[in-house]
Amino acid sequence: MSVAFVQSLLSLAIGFASAGLIASAYQLATARPLSFRLFGQPERTKALAAVPLLVFGAPFVILRNTIRNQSVAERRTELVAVATVVSGFWSLMSGTVVVMGLQALGVLGS
Repeated sequence: MSVAFVQSLLSLAIGFASAGLIASAYQLATARPLSFRLFGQPERTKALAAVPLLVFGAPFVILRNTIRNQSVAERRTELVAVATVVSGFWSLMSGTVVVMGLQALGVLGS
């Protein structure tokens, strides 16, 4: 395995872990699950404050909604696969940003 492949896998894992942490912390603080409905807040400041929260928590929300909808109604396999790929790519990108931030703070080595 190449070094780049291992770094990508770690970024993917860190992205999913940080998404789960953010979604769980939000649910702990508000007693409501994290949702894309936060963008529809009537107050513009609350909707804008939700952007960074959902940017990093979206992979968890996408997979949770996919799993929840899969158990309620039979979904086509293609839609589940697309949701998984989108969530994985989003997690890879947000995990890369988290790793870069930790490297900038000196927590992780280069």
